[in-house]
Amino acid sequence: MQGIGFFAGPADRPAIEAMKAWRIDAVRVPLNEDCWLGINSPPRRYSGRAYRAAIRAYVARLHKAGFVVILDLHWSAPGSEPARSQQPMADHDHSPAFWASVARAFRTDPAVIFDLYNEPHGISWQCWRDGCLLPEGWRTAGMQTLLNAVRESGALQPVIATGLDWGGDVSSWLEYRPADPANQIVAGVHVYDFRSCADPACWARNFGRLARSVPVVATEVGQKACASRFLERFMTWADKAGLSYLGWTWNPTGCASPALIESWSGQPTASGAQFRAHVRAVTEGP
Repeated sequence: MQGIGFFAGPADRPAIEAMKAWRIDAVRVPLNEDCWLGINSPPRRYSGRAYRAAIRAYVARLHKAGFVVILDLHWSAPGSEPARSQQPMADHDHSPAFWASVARAFRTDPAVIFDLYNEPHGISWQCWRDGCLLPEGWRTAGMQTLLNAVRESGALQPVIATGLDWGGDVSSWLEYRPADPANQIVAGVHVYDFRSCADPACWARNFGRLARSVPVVATEVGQKACASRFLERFMTWADKAGLSYLGWTWNPTGCASPALIESWSGQPTASGAQFRAHVRAVTEGP
């Protein structure tokens, strides 16, 4: 959408090998619904069929390297508005069609997970599940509608439904849990040192309690204070509580971004070094 290419950086074999060297086992790929659907005038050479082919090829390369891939609806917009940012929730105009198309494209791929919407915020739990009319005048698509679009395509893979408050609040997740005929729904959370839930007591009360009932994955974990031990504290807690986690972000945009790497070759920031050391220790075992 920004005219810089399909990806913010290299997505070739050397770039994937740099990630593999960290011993991570999953990669989350944020997607743009306008680019996937070829609507609302994104650059033609980067949208529609070309965009879909680029994403499918990248997923195949990631799989070949041994990665599970999480496909995430990250940028969206209603009507004829170009998708250039995050919205409070997915839009009813295009997001169900986006997920129907993505799910059809990957319905036979067991190593793909669908992350229905990146960071819902500023809406109620009722709106989160069922959709609503926003004050801005456009209608959202709730998690139930998005999940239905995936299942009606024939795809049976796990889907992630991320909580409110930019992924930091799952207090009513179980009460408003979307109905999934495949029983493959996962709760998504985002955990940062600059968000309200940033200590073990809150993690246990908010995320740990939910993890006793459903799988929970922190699809974004990061810290702006590069030298802090926040990441280490959270990952150690999550290992004991049974949560999975993915670091944000594999993009050399500065530690305060927050970023895990200083270069596309995989040179870590101070935060990234913490993340890499912990993942290596966990995966290597005793």
